Amino acid sequence: MEPTHTPAPRASDADRDHTAARLRDAVGEGRLTLAEADDRIAAAYTAVHHHELAALTADLPAPPPPPPAPPARHRPPMLPIVLFVLAVAWIASPLPFPWPLLLIALLVHRGLRHRRRHDPITPAA
Repeated sequence: MEPTHTPAPRASDADRDHTAARLRDAVGEGRLTLAEADDRIAAAYTAVHHHELAALTADLPAPPPPPPAPPARHRPPMLPIVLFVLAVAWIASPLPFPWPLLLIALLVHRGLRHRRRHDPITPAA
């Protein structure tokens, strides 16, 4: 039986562009001269396999890891606070028509509609 030979993975245009960008960054950091970078960038764009691209940046330090994502900001729920203020205004109001009820109903409807739109749909059991 003859051993099977796995071909080397081929490089894509994005891989070549990424390697060329790393080489340009190395020139900006002073790790490569312009002449050496030109030669390596030309070789990067003519590379066919991944191992050829890896050889062009083997003597360069690994790129720094991306910065961590900022933590998600949590806003306190404003609807209960606004509803409480409107209820107090309604109780304290000398007007005979309960005008804050219209605002309360509008805000409750808006809150329910928003919650319905953003909650995942759960299948009925």
